[in-house]
Amino acid sequence: MPSDEQTNAADAAGEAAQPEDNSIPITLVDLDDAEAVLAGLSARDRAWAEIEGFRGRLGQILKLTDDNGALSAIYFGWGNETTRARTRFHLGDLAKVAPEGIYHLENNLGSDEGTQVALGWLLGRYRYSTYKSAPAAQAEAYLSAPDSVDGHRLIRMVEGVFLTRDLINSPANAMGPSALENTAGKVAERLEASVETIVGDDLIDQNFPLIYTVGRAGADEPRLIDITWGDESHPKVTLVGKGVCFDTGGLNIKPGGSMGPMKKDMGGAATVLGLGYMIMALGLPIRLRILIPAVENAISATAMRPGDIYRSRLGKTVEINNTDAEGRLVLADALAYAVEDTPELIIDMATLTGAARVALGPEVVPFFTDDEDLAEELIAASKAEADPVWRLPLWPGYEGDIEPDAADLDNAPKGGFAGSITAALFLKRFVGDIPWVHFDLYGWNPSSKPGRPKGGECQAARAVLRVLKERYGSGAA
Repeated sequence: MPSDEQTNAADAAGEAAQPEDNSIPITLVDLDDAEAVLAGLSARDRAWAEIEGFRGRLGQILKLTDDNGALSAIYFGWGNETTRARTRFHLGDLAKVAPEGIYHLENNLGSDEGTQVALGWLLGRYRYSTYKSAPAAQAEAYLSAPDSVDGHRLIRMVEGVFLTRDLINSPANAMGPSALENTAGKVAERLEASVETIVGDDLIDQNFPLIYTVGRAGADEPRLIDITWGDESHPKVTLVGKGVCFDTGGLNIKPGGSMGPMKKDMGGAATVLGLGYMIMALGLPIRLRILIPAVENAISATAMRPGDIYRSRLGKTVEINNTDAEGRLVLADALAYAVEDTPELIIDMATLTGAARVALGPEVVPFFTDDEDLAEELIAASKAEADPVWRLPLWPGYEGDIEPDAADLDNAPKGGFAGSITAALFLKRFVGDIPWVHFDLYGWNPSSKPGRPKGGECQAARAVLRVLKERYGSGAA
């Protein structure tokens, strides 16, 4: 759930479209226009701009004061198209340092550009300070939504992003499978959704053998979290999120450097919860279902072993050739379960492969689908929302790589080539003919950038939200 602090930060977008009389103007100054803009200032302000070296370079901040020394205006360097294209959410750096007050943008911006600018401000207000004994105070700095921006929609999106970031940033000792279930329950309660959970041995009794097998070595029992919301007559959309709350790698144990960030291996679960929050809070007219297999891939006498073979919910057998390829196993059972309800669309999100990062790095999320229309919609939404995704192929030439001699499927083909593709091909075996898209997330900012502090990150959710809104209607937004 977004905390009160996070909700206040989100409200910094401003529910009202019109700025208050005493709000402070922020002017975005393009590099090519800087000379003309500065020429229009008073002699005193021009002198101050010269002292500060303000030239309109991207991220430069020029604060001007009135005769009483109070802040009267801010000029923010907007660079040019080339420099702006290298990053996103530029106003996030200003949001971190802006003094207390209410602000508004002087520039006239279109809907998409205005939303991205305001979103940058909001995302820059995020911080994770749960475990700080005395967190530094954050100034109450509010930005009124530009006229072209749907402030309500923006706030609900940001609350979902903050929820995802908080879940990923939480240490594994505080965000194991039972804690993730508890958080999902709070989200469901707040948004009037229903939630059911299958835990421990009941997973075997109800035919979720792979979820049980992956999580049985953990002290916190494995479980499947099942959230439903919305009118039963509306189109069914199911979100599936990988909820590996910590990944040691199992008996194929990860080296220390690779294991360190593995609290984020439930990033898929965190993201579908954040996306689900956006969908429900905006009242999109869909019948939403969220499935989260929540486990810890731990090491004990009951841990699965390399060479073991297990039967999945769908009946296909899987040979375990690497216990560190556990995410696709828990997703397999959850996807097979999702298909049984015959939704119009299944979307799964998972921090699944290092190969995805080698291919596209930490910022760009690969996605896989056979649905050409859906792929085109996602690419367009990605650009409009500044939420980068990139389609990779479900290349049939690699199907044989996931077919071992001893079982139907291999969870970890040898050789290491095309690891993100072979993982997606594995998952595809469990969705049948249902329209489906798989996102291979990173869920993490390795370093801080405007609007994206180092730590957990919500990826691809805003692009998906836009596609769902355009497909099924805007709902209450």
